[in-house]
Parts: sequence; C-alpha cells; structure tokens
Amino acid sequence: MSMVKFKSGFTSARMKSGSAGICIMVLTLIFIIRFEKPVHKLPSNHTVDDSSISLEGESIHEPAKKPHFMNLEDLDYLFSNKSISGEGDTNGLLVWSHMRPFLERPDALPETAQGIKEATLAMKDLVFLINKEKGASSSAMVSKDIRKNCPHFVTAIDGDLSGSRPVLELPCGLIEDSSITVVGIPDEHSRSFQIQLVGSGLSGESRRPIILRYNVNFSKPSIVQNTWTEKLGWGNEVRCRSRGSVRNQIVDELPLCNEQTGRITLEESPNEDTTIEFALLNADFPFLKGNPFTATLWAGLEGFHMTVNGRHETSFAYKEKLEPWLVSAVRVTGGLKLLSALATRLPVPDDHASLAIEEKLKAPSLSRTRIALLVGVFSTGNNFKRRMALRRSWMQYEAVRSGKVAVRFLIGLHTNEKVNLEMWREAEAYGDIQFMPFVDYYGLLSLKTVALCILGTKVIPAKYIMKTDDDTFVRIDELLSSLQEKPSSALLYGLISFGSLPDREQGSKWFIRKEEWPLDSYPPWAHGPGYIISHDIAKFVVKGHRQRDLRLFKLEDVAMGIWIQQYNQSVKSVKYINDKRFHNSGCKSNYILVHYQTPRLVLCLWEKLQKESQSICCE
Repeated sequence: MSMVKFKSGFTSARMKSGSAGICIMVLTLIFIIRFEKPVHKLPSNHTVDDSSISLEGESIHEPAKKPHFMNLEDLDYLFSNKSISGEGDTNGLLVWSHMRPFLERPDALPETAQGIKEATLAMKDLVFLINKEKGASSSAMVSKDIRKNCPHFVTAIDGDLSGSRPVLELPCGLIEDSSITVVGIPDEHSRSFQIQLVGSGLSGESRRPIILRYNVNFSKPSIVQNTWTEKLGWGNEVRCRSRGSVRNQIVDELPLCNEQTGRITLEESPNEDTTIEFALLNADFPFLKGNPFTATLWAGLEGFHMTVNGRHETSFAYKEKLEPWLVSAVRVTGGLKLLSALATRLPVPDDHASLAIEEKLKAPSLSRTRIALLVGVFSTGNNFKRRMALRRSWMQYEAVRSGKVAVRFLIGLHTNEKVNLEMWREAEAYGDIQFMPFVDYYGLLSLKTVALCILGTKVIPAKYIMKTDDDTFVRIDELLSSLQEKPSSALLYGLISFGSLPDREQGSKWFIRKEEWPLDSYPPWAHGPGYIISHDIAKFVVKGHRQRDLRLFKLEDVAMGIWIQQYNQSVKSVKYINDKRFHNSGCKSNYILVHYQTPRLVLCLWEKLQKESQSICCE
C-alpha cells in the first residue's frame, strides 16, 4: 500500500507578515501535532503498531510505502459543504462529518488521493448545477432537459462516420447489459481499424483515458484489446491471434478469445511471387476486407464482450479506475466505412416528480433510538434502474416500511456532472442515499465498508449491520427470523470462506501482491454480496480505523474478515456462522439472498414471493 504524502495546504493560505523562520517553526509544529500517530495498545495477547500486524503468530510487515499526494484544500472544500440533501436521518451527507480522519491516513489506499480530488471537482460542478436548478423558473423544464441528456439509446447512421471525433456521445456512461453495435465495411486497402471507448477525464490528466481499445489488424490478422491513460500509457494487451494462445482466463464465463478466431493460413500470391498474403481459407477470422459486418460490444458483470455477426469473439476484463460507468463516448478510427452506430440499454433515471407511488417508495422516518437491522447497499452513480428495482421489491417488506429495518444506498460521486445531478434529485426524492466523499473506484470499496460501520453505530444505530450490493435480492423476513436465533454480539453471519487463497494472477480484478498480503491464506471472511455483523464489531472497526490500529485492504469483504480476525484475537471470540442460503452467484430456491440479479429478475422474484410465498427463482 502507498504512503500518502500530504501536500501542504497551509502554504497556500494567506499569512500575515512576520518572520519567515517563525512561520516555518509554526508550520512544522502544526504538522507534527496533526499527523503524528500515537501508539495505541490493544490487550496483551494482540498488539498492533505501524510496522506489523500479527495474525495467528505470523507477522505481516507493511511494505515500503511509495508516497502519493493528498491535497488538504480538496478535503477542506468537501467537508465545508453543508448538506445538499434531505433532513434528519434522510440527509444524504450524514456520514461525511465522521469520515475525514479515515481519508487523511498516511497509509490510505492508493486511489484515495485521486478519488478525493475528482470528488472535489464533481462537488463543485454539482453545487453549481443545484444552484442553477433552484433558479430555474420551471422544474418541469429542468426534468425534461435532464431526461434528454440521459437517453435510453443514442444512434448515428449513414455516411462515413469514421474519424477522430466521437461517433456516439454517452452522457451518463454504461451499465451492465448496455451494448454498442456498429455496422461497417473494412476498406479493401485497410491495414487496421479501431473501436475505442473513451472515458471521462481523470484528474491531473489533460487527455481523456481509453477504457477499451478494440484494434482489428489485417496485416497480421489479430484482434488486440487494451487500455490507455496519460499517466500509465498503454496497458497489457489481450491478443487474439493466429499463433499461440492467451491464458485460459474466463470473464463472465466466456473465454478471452474464441478458439476459432485467427485460424489463418499463409498462401503465395499467384500474381506476385514475392508477395505473401493472409488468406482466410476457413473464414474463421471474423472481419473480411470489403465485407460488411455487425459487431456488438456489450458490458457484462466482469468485463466487455464482443460478438461479430452473432458469434462471441473476445472478452476483456474491466480494469481498476477504468470502469464502464465512466465511458463517455465511442470513437472509430482507421480504414473502416462506418454505416451505423447504436448504443442502447443505457442508464436512464426515473422522472421522480411524476411517480404516482412516490410516497410509497420514500424511506420512512426512523423513530426508534436503535433499529434491529441496517442494510447498506453498495451502488454506483448511474445504476438508477437497479436502485428503483430494490425500492419496488424487497424494500417494501413491512419491517422496512415500519422503520424496524433501514436500507441505505452508499454511493460515491461520479465524474459525470449529469449523473451527479440525477443522484442528488434521487436522494431528494427517496431519502435513502448516503453519498461518499470520493469518486467510486473498485479499489476504494473498503472505505464504503468503514462508512457503513459509521452509519450503523453513530448515525443510525442498529443491533445488526448488513452489507449487500444493488444486484442482490434479500428476503428481509427470513433474515430477521434467522437473526432471532443468532448471538447479538461478536457475530459474522453469511456465506463464509475459510482458508481461501489470495489471487496472485496479474490482471485479475482480485489480484493481490505479496507485499499487500504475504500470507498464503486469508482469515475467515464472508462473501461481499451479503453478510451481517453485530453492532460491537462495527464499533470496533470504526474505533480501530480512527486510531489506525486496523490496516486498509482493497478487497472489502476480505478486509472485514481481517478486521474481525483482530477483534477475535484482541477482544472477544467471534461466532462465524456460515449459511449456504446466501447465494454468492445466481439463484437457488429456498434462498435468503441471491446475487447477480438484473432489475427484471429482482421484480420477478418479488412477484413470485407475493403470489406463492415461496423463494422460487425466475431464470
């Protein structure tokens, strides 16, 4: 993990005249007082300091930390903003006031500085748009304009649309199941053409990143996929070619390359003895010069997938900080006559003001001093449809409507101003969104976990705290019934993995370097789609991170397992309760929780429960 070197925010402050030497002494003293970490002692059987963490007799030494810069002025701006959403327990920024100490940690996660910097820019834009909206004469006009800016599909047809300018603009990014279809004819003399997904600008970079470059090469027939950022340049390639093979890697249960792709043979030209050309004798290469094709690039759960003329050809796993929701445009370059381009199933927000059942979907007020269960749903900005599906389904359980159970969406800010404005409007309408003071990156999910523990102990105190995802269906009734038989303290409940191994394969979404976790296995942890901890463990997590006795780890569910292991060794013996009715992947009957459910499936599951009172799957 990387050391955060704080770029002094004090130097930019206006100082009154005086001795330069005195100023330097004062600044040095402030820095020492503010950032010097005290030594905190745990009980004698488990001691944690800055240099190592002890787990079951083994010492995990922190690697040498590479500094990255945190601008204190960004933090000052974020935390000086007063609430922009709701009142009481529906206020959208209730967690922010508690989170600053966790973001200032010198051992912060590597993406923290960038996530905060981009959140600062996003917040400035959002405040401007909110003020502009308040000054608008007609809210209906504003709503109409926003709906126009977040269309369900965008299209471009006819003519040669190739070139450096984007052929499609995607105002609100992509979500799972979004697709981009292009119809074109490769030029007879073409050597290559490219389809590029261009992302929103990253902080500190003047050029926008390429979230995916899909490069079709005719000189040496192959399909190459990779990413590009100004800071890191071109990333590792996934190449589907005529010779050799890629590693047997699977993305969304699909191979990186179709086995048939690129079976090319060499043939001498009868006209020019010195010319060697590639002849597609078995027509397995999906693109032919002069022949039209239809290619559809669609976003899955784990990566992008391309089908050409109806056949799956390639897959490409998402990369950190280059997620599909950050895509803002499609660009086509090279020797290709582009006939049409279409992007569909794009994220579209509901028109909250016109919903006839809006009151039914609003978060109820919480009158209890301590509720039975707080459910924190991890979501991202433009997953509008997923959140609405949950509001219309299992968030309608009587326990939720009565306030016995509270459900809150934890969402980071987006780099797209339109998405942020829609999120703010959504938070205003339903009162169930808690914003995070950073932009959503996969590597920062552990910060959401800490925020959930803050929410469940300091803001909405709950006996139990649950973490789940926005593509998960939860049977609240069965969950509460099951919890009646469970201990009220030192509890981890869910689908628990014992003795799992770190993923050491580079390129994997879950790749962990030896420096990040040197041991051969993880402590017990519960799978992220749904697990429950007791109030005392959540309190331990908040206190431990405030005192910097707990290490940050980018895999949020494993991180919780690491923190609970320390609780188990230093405070109280933990009850690890494994329940196979928490289904980590797909649906099985008699479930408590099922993962990987589309909005349509979520609504279907709810309908089946209402009609048949049984947990029956919809696939």
